[in-house]
Amino acid sequence: MLVVVCYDIPDDKRRNKASNILKGFGTRVQRSVFECDITSIQFDKLKENLKRVIEEGDGLRYYILCSNCIEKIEVVQGMPVTKTQLYFAV
Repeated sequence: MLVVVCYDIPDDKRRNKASNILKGFGTRVQRSVFECDITSIQFDKLKENLKRVIEEGDGLRYYILCSNCIEKIEVVQGMPVTKTQLYFAV
C-alpha cells in the first residue's frame, strides 16, 4: 500500500525523531511529507513508532492511497513517484 505521511511538529527534537523514523519506512518528497510503500504490518509498526514521538499540539496525518488514486498522482516539480514506490493490486 502507498501511504503518504505528513507532519507538523514545532519541537526540533521530536520533529527530527519523527523524520528519522519515517526515513526507515519511505521516501521524503518534501520537508515534512513522506511516501511509504509498505505492508499493513509495516504500517502498524510505523504508527506505533510515531505514536511514541508525537505529543499534544503536533500534527500527523496518514493518507492511504488506493491503486486508482496512485494512477492519478501528478508531480509538477520534484521527485517523480516511481513504480518501486507504488503498490499495484494483483
